[in-house]
Amino acid sequence: MKKIMFHLILILPMISLNAQKIENPVFNLWSGPYGGIPAFDAYKLKDLKPAIVAAINEKWSEVIAIADNKKPATFENTIIAMEKAGKKLSQVYAVFGIYSSNMNTPEFAPIETEMSPKFSEISNRIYQNDNLFKRIETIYNSPQKKSLTTEQQRLIWWYYSNFVREGAKADKKSKARIALINQELAGLFTKFSQNLLNDENDNHISLTENSELAGLPIDVINAYQAKSKELGTNDLGTVSNTRSSVEPFLTYSSVRPLRKMVWELFVKRGDGGDKNDNNTTLVQILKLRAEKAKLLGFKTFADWSLSNTMAQKPEKTLALMESVWKPAVAKVHKDVVEMQKIVDGEGGNFKIEPWDYRYYAEKVRKAKYDLDENDVKPYLQLEKLREGMFWVAGEIFNLNFKQVFNIPVWQADVRVFEVTNKVSGKVVGLWYFDPYARTGKRSGAWMNAYREQSKLNGGVITLVSNNCNFIKGKENEPILISWEDASTLFHEFGHALHGLSSDVTYPSLSGTNTPRDYVEFPSQVLERWLATPQVLNQFALHYKTGKPMPMALVDRIEKAATFNEGFSTVETISSALVDMKLHLLENPKIDPLEYEKEVLKSLDMPSEIVMRHRIPQFGHIFSGDDYAAGYYGYLWADVISADATEAFTETKDGLYDKEVAKRLLKYVFSVGNTVDPENAYKDFRGKAVTSDALMRARNFPIEKK
Repeated sequence: MKKIMFHLILILPMISLNAQKIENPVFNLWSGPYGGIPAFDAYKLKDLKPAIVAAINEKWSEVIAIADNKKPATFENTIIAMEKAGKKLSQVYAVFGIYSSNMNTPEFAPIETEMSPKFSEISNRIYQNDNLFKRIETIYNSPQKKSLTTEQQRLIWWYYSNFVREGAKADKKSKARIALINQELAGLFTKFSQNLLNDENDNHISLTENSELAGLPIDVINAYQAKSKELGTNDLGTVSNTRSSVEPFLTYSSVRPLRKMVWELFVKRGDGGDKNDNNTTLVQILKLRAEKAKLLGFKTFADWSLSNTMAQKPEKTLALMESVWKPAVAKVHKDVVEMQKIVDGEGGNFKIEPWDYRYYAEKVRKAKYDLDENDVKPYLQLEKLREGMFWVAGEIFNLNFKQVFNIPVWQADVRVFEVTNKVSGKVVGLWYFDPYARTGKRSGAWMNAYREQSKLNGGVITLVSNNCNFIKGKENEPILISWEDASTLFHEFGHALHGLSSDVTYPSLSGTNTPRDYVEFPSQVLERWLATPQVLNQFALHYKTGKPMPMALVDRIEKAATFNEGFSTVETISSALVDMKLHLLENPKIDPLEYEKEVLKSLDMPSEIVMRHRIPQFGHIFSGDDYAAGYYGYLWADVISADATEAFTETKDGLYDKEVAKRLLKYVFSVGNTVDPENAYKDFRGKAVTSDALMRARNFPIEKK
């Protein structure tokens, strides 16, 4: 997941501090090597709020100077001026985002609650400034813009279309209401996120008897014991209420009643009827979004949300999802039959339930392919796989990674790597790696860009991070991860490489600042390199012997590549379909639980699976607008990534074909949003994308056209 950061502008009542003289480390411009870096060793939480307010005031004065400029509007004095404005606010907001995602403490929560709506006000003020929009509109309609470069014309289009989409042409009354809605939404997004984080931090399952460890691999037990130690208990282990802790338990534990307890706690996050319940909050969000969409001239929020994407229309996304849904459900039914045979053969007097699925899927995998996670996991050391990612980056993108130790970090486990181009030797960025789960860190995995690559003012390199939630085991022992987690590791690194490969002029068009349903394509395509023999032979090394994964095991992995594809497709697409249908409601007065049941029933959702993200815990769509009516984007992007993979596999050198790699870098990874994504992909592939490659990749039947 790429966590989207925004260019921000806000006006607040002027504070008594002179913004230029404020003594506040958070407010100071980043200094030091690499064009300036965040001074995490100097930051104090008490400095964050005054730094935000001071940076806001400083940027607002810069924006007003642009908007009220008496000289005729030009690309330089308006568009470029906007690109340069608010440098301090961008940096302060990056630090705020790290506090929010990576170290969200009880002390930070009230600051987040108070300041989040203020950040929303930034967008309101800029988009609703008539003088500024008139200048942008004048440039957009000027015939003289044809004399500019294609990238400059794209930037003008980007500003104009964003202003229009956010209501710059709305009447005064509508603008006032939109501004209030945006601020209220910002507060609700924060509330939803904090409730979800609290439910994950405050709840867990204690393992107190040896019998409760039955079936668990030693590395999983070690991780649960480490959590108990962190909590200061004498329990034999603790299962946290997070995906990275829950899924291993559901996969390996042979204690069925405990699997059910762990599963129920996890799927009821945000749905407990207590202080952390999210149902009322999410309905408020849906209602406000629907109202906002109508004020902006759209029938539904989904229509508004998709107006700046590749898909454009909700109907196109529904058609794609439904084309994949039916064969995926059919595959699940077939797989469940195999699982039920094992249950019955073992004398189990029960039907497969959601808390059984992962456990018995592993047994089926073992029976059909002589393969289970315990065969593979000893070869998947986190640090070796990180080295493997670096090697792939060197082979495909000519990038080299070297750890540096003079860079301040926000937590002791965070490491920083200098990234250079292997050919030119030029430094292109820094990569921050925050791999481990801890209290106060949001769950899941994501990439951030703390600073975008740009060629303005002599140029600046990008600062990116990958953030994961791997569970620490015993000290000085390698951390072993699942194949699914290894894929996620490569996925998020794909986002980072998208940012690090950027070679554009303007920050607003840089790196991962692409349409939402395209941004997941570079990350998904990078997942394909994990399973290549070149990576497995060099970096999938047994944690005890150091020997590479045997070719016989590599072959079994390849044969089982599409095993359980039905499960992963159904849990993801069900979430995407519910997301889209929620945001197609014109009047969303719903009971979330009942609505969820109704939609899943209409889809013939297999009873043995639940949505990957149930509505009250669906942070992608209720912690912000970024992925709202947009979760389909993972499937949309996978259509593209599957087709792009075939561009490689059609050649004799496969995924390591140098010419195809050059095209991937030139037309996809380096161009940001300077080219329309549909055209950029055609430049890379030589043709438009179709879904046939995706169906082949998932071993689903291709419908005849």
